[in-house]
Amino acid sequence: MRAVIQRVAEAGVKVWGEQIAKIGRGLVVLVGIGKDDNDDDILWLANKIINLRIFEDEAGKFNYSILDIKGEILLVPQFTLYGDCRKGRRPSFDYAMPPDKAKEMFTRLFNYLQTQNLKVQKGIFGAKMDVELVNAGPVTIILDSKQK
Repeated sequence: MRAVIQRVAEAGVKVWGEQIAKIGRGLVVLVGIGKDDNDDDILWLANKIINLRIFEDEAGKFNYSILDIKGEILLVPQFTLYGDCRKGRRPSFDYAMPPDKAKEMFTRLFNYLQTQNLKVQKGIFGAKMDVELVNAGPVTIILDSKQK
């Protein structure tokens, strides 16, 4: 699994102009699911997301996690994180998990995060979404469960 994590002051998702999710201070997590991903990848990624210390303490150091600040998470499915652009000009998505299985994995990740005493919202799998965010910092982290 791959994730692009952005620390935000606020964020939201719209589908066809309608707001379907909105968070305050927290994290926007764009998630791509690879064809070889499994439950171990879900747990690894989820635990990284909730325990990453990327929020500043009083001295300005990254010492607080999303749990520590009681922040919110906006989880957004994004298969294009598995786009392979090494050949030609059009990305290949051969390494992305097929949509039906990927949707199930995304749902399991979302459900797990909800059990962690956090407010978690999500985008709609397979929908064309407009993601709006105010990147706080900016702070952007990239994770890949196959590079643990």
